[in-house]
Amino acid sequence: MEHPKGVDWTVIILTCQYKDSVQVFQRELEIRQKREQIPAGTLLLAVEDPQTRVGSGGATLNALLVAAEHLSARAGFTVVTSDVLNSAWILILHMGRDFPFDDCGRAFTCLPVENPQAPVEALVCNLDCLLDIMTHRLGPGSPPGVWVCSTDMLLSVPPNPGIDWDGFRGARVIAFPGSLTYALNHGVYLTDSQGFVLDIYYQRSKAELQRCVRPDGLVPLVSGVVFFSVETAEHLLATHVSPPLDACTYMGLDSGAQPMQLSLFFDILHCMAQNVNREDFLAGRPPEMGQGDIALAADYLKGARAQLWRELRDQPLTMAYVPDGGYSYLTADASEFLHSLTMPGVAVAQIVHSQVEEPQLLEAACSVISCLLEGPVHLGPRSVLQHCHLRGPIHIGAGCFVSGLDTVHSEALHGLELRDLILQGHRVRLHGSPSRVFTLVGRLDSWERQGAGMYLNMSWNEFFKKTGIRDWDLWDPDTPPSARCLLNARLFPVLHPTRALGPQDLLWMLYPQEDRGEALRAWRASWRLSWEQLQPCLDWAATLDSRRDLFFCQALQKARHVLEARQDLCLRPLIRAAVGEGCSGPLLATLDKVAAEAADPGVAARALACVADVLGCMAEGRGGLRSGPAANPEWVQPFSHLECGDLVRGVEALAQEREKWLSRPALLVRAARHYEGAEQILIRQAVMTAQRFVSTQPVELPAPGQWVVTECPARVDFSGGWSDTPPIAYELGGAVLGLAVRVDGRRPIGAKARRILEPELRLTMGPRQDEMTMKIVCQSLDDLKDYCQPHAPGALLKAAFVCAGIVHVQSATPLHEQLLHSFNGGFELHTWSELPHGSGLGTSSILAGAALAALQRAAGRAMATEALIHAVLHLEQVLTTGGGWQDQVSGLMPGIKVGRSRAQLPLKVEVEEIAVPEDFVQKINDHLLLVYTGKTRLARNLLQDVLRNWYARLPAVVQNAHRLVRQTEKCAEAFRQGNLPLLGQYLTSYWEQKKLMAPGCEPLAVQRMMDVLAPYVYGQSLAGAGGGGFLYLLTKEPRQKEALEAVLAKAEGLGKYSVHLVEVDAQGLSLQLLGSDTCLCGAGPSGAGTT
Repeated sequence: MEHPKGVDWTVIILTCQYKDSVQVFQRELEIRQKREQIPAGTLLLAVEDPQTRVGSGGATLNALLVAAEHLSARAGFTVVTSDVLNSAWILILHMGRDFPFDDCGRAFTCLPVENPQAPVEALVCNLDCLLDIMTHRLGPGSPPGVWVCSTDMLLSVPPNPGIDWDGFRGARVIAFPGSLTYALNHGVYLTDSQGFVLDIYYQRSKAELQRCVRPDGLVPLVSGVVFFSVETAEHLLATHVSPPLDACTYMGLDSGAQPMQLSLFFDILHCMAQNVNREDFLAGRPPEMGQGDIALAADYLKGARAQLWRELRDQPLTMAYVPDGGYSYLTADASEFLHSLTMPGVAVAQIVHSQVEEPQLLEAACSVISCLLEGPVHLGPRSVLQHCHLRGPIHIGAGCFVSGLDTVHSEALHGLELRDLILQGHRVRLHGSPSRVFTLVGRLDSWERQGAGMYLNMSWNEFFKKTGIRDWDLWDPDTPPSARCLLNARLFPVLHPTRALGPQDLLWMLYPQEDRGEALRAWRASWRLSWEQLQPCLDWAATLDSRRDLFFCQALQKARHVLEARQDLCLRPLIRAAVGEGCSGPLLATLDKVAAEAADPGVAARALACVADVLGCMAEGRGGLRSGPAANPEWVQPFSHLECGDLVRGVEALAQEREKWLSRPALLVRAARHYEGAEQILIRQAVMTAQRFVSTQPVELPAPGQWVVTECPARVDFSGGWSDTPPIAYELGGAVLGLAVRVDGRRPIGAKARRILEPELRLTMGPRQDEMTMKIVCQSLDDLKDYCQPHAPGALLKAAFVCAGIVHVQSATPLHEQLLHSFNGGFELHTWSELPHGSGLGTSSILAGAALAALQRAAGRAMATEALIHAVLHLEQVLTTGGGWQDQVSGLMPGIKVGRSRAQLPLKVEVEEIAVPEDFVQKINDHLLLVYTGKTRLARNLLQDVLRNWYARLPAVVQNAHRLVRQTEKCAEAFRQGNLPLLGQYLTSYWEQKKLMAPGCEPLAVQRMMDVLAPYVYGQSLAGAGGGGFLYLLTKEPRQKEALEAVLAKAEGLGKYSVHLVEVDAQGLSLQLLGSDTCLCGAGPSGAGTT
């Protein structure tokens, strides 16, 4: 069920046996269209059969007429015209007859199947499987026409069944392999070597069926799937205007025609089989028609068959055989039904869309489908629990099917051990009032009208003797013994004069001697109905609604468990389901509860991210981009609670504010952004735990005017980027391999700081040390208040003063007093970077490290590089830019190294230097080049997108994050081996991993540039997050700068690019104390000393 492209149906029709069910099943089709299971433009029609027993042929003809009528009206015609079929793909699905194991029929029987690729989480019914098969497996490639598919069977079809449609005309039946033994009670096709159908057999002898055996030793079973070409469909449609076939349609019945029954296979298709002659066909009758029916309608049927012969005899009928497919008819045999829902050879229970508190009590080869099981609930082998909310202790043994029970019914099961029983709860309407009814039958009981009959796995006589019930309790006296059967036995209480009914009103029959006849008297005092009498009373809408309610009840528990257990399971399909079907309120309440009660900030942050996803989903793609600002004043109070660590009040205040933003899409999207802002607060608090590893040592305070100068290389990431980004860094664990590099022989990033006599802060920034373009003077704390706004002028430098502990912005003490008290003056801080903005070479983080190192030393403190790495993490959280730790690891530490963080808090980064073979560093220098793409990296939203997808636990993102970490270790080994081609392979695959992590990070111009360079390199990648900036590459030949400049010069449309030399830096961060400058105005150095 994972195929993105299939048939774009023009019309899908679901035929229904009962008039009152049409509205219900129309809604079910529309729900599936909303879930994207059905194309958005498909016309959906639930159509009532013209009469209860119209037959599969009559239902097909009526559905075809209704489809043609709707398409004709849509095309502007005032009468039905078959011309509308010429460009239409029509799918007719037949609901079929009543099914004893599902009140909504075989089509809506839920299967033990989950579809993890589905965009919307939902129960998988047989209808869903068949829709998928018809849309993505059998239907593709077929010409316009009409597909007809029964829903009374389970099908399995390989992804490419190999059906050839070249030169096709007429009708085609789809057949599946079956054994001779199975075929004895089933329909089978007899074909020639060309695939033309010669005859259709039904319940023939083994000797006759032997003629149908194929080379694989199996026979082609009638599957219930047929395709009519437009030409054949037109011939079939033409029959609706003439009696007696007009009686198969609603038009004929509305015109007073006598109802009739018609078989799709043994009336309509049979006349097209080559070996069938006219006389035999006209004299025959479909096998599903009873003797009484044929006696009354022999002439009528003969006339109908004569008309079919005239219209369809010249149409060829071929068979497509699917040798690798599977077919299983959903019979009324309970043993076969249980077999189809369990996997006897599997050693574990199947738990599908269910929450089970004690799964160890579920035995092998049992299934639990859409259930909530609380406490000890034991389920034996070959048993199925479906649509139940039970509270143990309950013991259900082998061979049972239990469906539709609630917790209030659990008590009736306490102390019993069920075995080989079918216990179902039904929702009915009795004289317009909703009610609950329960039925109990045995696994071995027969639903056939013929035969001796059984009840609760025993003969009727045994049953009467055991329970005290008599035959007159069940059947009217004038019902002949031969007509008495389980279907018409009035066994099931529907109303008691004094109390509500429950399963106990039937379960007493298992142990009737225990209550001295009290239960029998209560049973006799109840109004009872037979199974046949119950069917028209079934409330299909209430049944499907209750199933949906239970599904979401277990889904909310699932969401809570996934979050609290930190499972890598994507909740977006569940969120879409909840929003699409009106369950967003309970889901939001659950997420609020998880966030408020979370023991660690990671769980709370993910819960808030899920709230943001719910709000975004409620906006239905309208209201603007998900990424955007999140500082509206209305949200200040909730944010302040979170900032203070008061999670409970913060979540409560967020929920209260949220209620004001639900009225339209634009507000929903803005609320979602603020929830992501709240999530960022919790991420910051988690990352702030890295402060535990920040420490300084007091050293001699430099003299006023003495410059402390730090210089740093840039960094190039070779593997693992994004895994260092919080929360991935502490939820999955990160590993990044990076190189400290000089660009064109220079260390491009630096800072210098000194003390000054004036109690103020002087901030200066520029593209290089001797060219400063922005100067800011801070003389009060108000001048520093925007230190946490990353786009404010000088924000990084202001944050450095705050994080270094030089300034306390929340203090009541004025800035000048703080500076005079602690340092007898102020500070001057200069920073520079020779790299362009958005280079992808880690500039901002490395610059933060350079500034912090210079400031701390100017303030008389020394900081080890490991402490500095964690201090930068802290600073970037204070600055609210987020980001990971790889930039400062690679830019502050020398050479080639791997940084790692474990999946835990506090967040700690550990660094391993990678030893490489002698002369390999020089080889890297000869083969590594940087190309500035000329594209400024516009990646503001990349980080938000990655975090959003990580918190959603999109399977592709989770798998990719694991690959990033694993490849880092492989890349480190390639460095140790000195294997340049292998490093190139890893570099190329790393770029693919980056693109998967952050789609949209490869501009078209960069892609063209990489294509041009591909023949000359072992591997290449954009630096950092991508989106622009620098491209780095490992060339196949050494010293290729000029050669590649010539190659790029010949290419068109690459814009302003430049090629740069790069070499591994063996020094990392350097710090120097220079001589005093007496004017204290920022003049250049006059002397040097190194520390």
